[in-house]
Amino acid sequence: MVAFGSIINVGVWHLPISTFFIIIKKPPSPQFNTKTILGGGVHMNDLNKILGIYDIKVNVNCVKDDDISFLITTDPKPHKCPQCNNATAKVHDYRIQKIKDIPFQNKSCTLHPKKRRYHCPNCGKHFYESYDFVSRYLHRTQRLTKFIAHSFYDSINIKHASVRANVSTHTVYKVLGTLNNSSDRIGEAISIDEFKGNVGTEKYQTIVVDPIKHKVLDILYSGKSTCLVEYFKSLDKSKRMNVKYFSCDMNKTFIDMDKTYFPNAKIVVDRYHFIRQVYWALENVRKNVQKNMSKTLRRYYKRSRHIITTRESILSEENKAALRLMLEYSEDLRKAHFIKELFIKLLDEKSYSKQRVLLHEWLLEVESSGIKEFNAAITAFRNNYKYILNSLKYRHISNGPTEGFNNKIKVLKRISYGVRNFTYFRNRILMATA
Repeated sequence: MVAFGSIINVGVWHLPISTFFIIIKKPPSPQFNTKTILGGGVHMNDLNKILGIYDIKVNVNCVKDDDISFLITTDPKPHKCPQCNNATAKVHDYRIQKIKDIPFQNKSCTLHPKKRRYHCPNCGKHFYESYDFVSRYLHRTQRLTKFIAHSFYDSINIKHASVRANVSTHTVYKVLGTLNNSSDRIGEAISIDEFKGNVGTEKYQTIVVDPIKHKVLDILYSGKSTCLVEYFKSLDKSKRMNVKYFSCDMNKTFIDMDKTYFPNAKIVVDRYHFIRQVYWALENVRKNVQKNMSKTLRRYYKRSRHIITTRESILSEENKAALRLMLEYSEDLRKAHFIKELFIKLLDEKSYSKQRVLLHEWLLEVESSGIKEFNAAITAFRNNYKYILNSLKYRHISNGPTEGFNNKIKVLKRISYGVRNFTYFRNRILMATA
């Protein structure tokens, strides 16, 4: 069950909520004394504050070991007929409704509003009075809906959320399906990346992020061009024209999207994606060299591969000595290690003008080395040369925040044991990353 203190934080929310579509805000600070306890003679004002209901009579109806119920009554007043808009105060009959509220003092909490059914003498329609604290057609309070939604900020699973709110998992899923926290407020930069979601029929989904504000803008069903086109076309054209930077990996589909829908944006290839090309090539050289070694020596090279991949300047003296011995075994491995160290020197350079020169020289060095394992890296660098230069020039733009959100998504998938429904999956991510 939920501690009373955490309930209070949610209990004083009074934001307007649509019946079918909700935008959730984080809760404000509590506005009343949390030391109030039931059973010691609670003043009506205190009870109204605890329940988040005002200008309505609240009485304790029944208290059990695991449940507490409240009787809700209102003063009679004229109500407008929903059919003809005629005001009437004529009561036809009454009905006591059962409304679930957030748990109270480790007890299930139920409200029983005594609702009047009015009769309209103008058109003959019968209709029930409405309450501000409960949405139409629902049997739970608005603050219970908000309380359930707030669970997703904490990245807990569906079962835990249902136990915490004392509702069924079906109710939690229904609330999750109504949430939306996406944003069309595009800033001056957009970052886009694929991640493995395995949702529906698509293996990969796409995340769209503002890398400057560190905010997830939206989650797309797939990384296919049709899905991307549909999303980017839906964005306001004037806002798209104001985007200055478009960060992505070397995926041609993403690059084409930028050219089409963000013509004023400079394409910035994320540093991680071209840096790993160099390390992949180095590792492939090591693996190929190992094939001709004895079993014992091969095992040693595999176990000590970090000595080769780590920048030489930060190695201990012992590991530097081990590195020299390892490189003596193969000319290709020595060349590959030298290329890697040159690349690190390029990245460490603070001056962009010098980096441009060093990148050009580095590519010539790689091409002249004749090491076939670097062919893929050369192709990637040549095809995305100007976008890589942009990455070196605009260092404040990267997919770093995007990769951070991808890690959060992995956690959500793990605690949820996988999510197949895209709407639920998308809404969970948007809430957890808000």
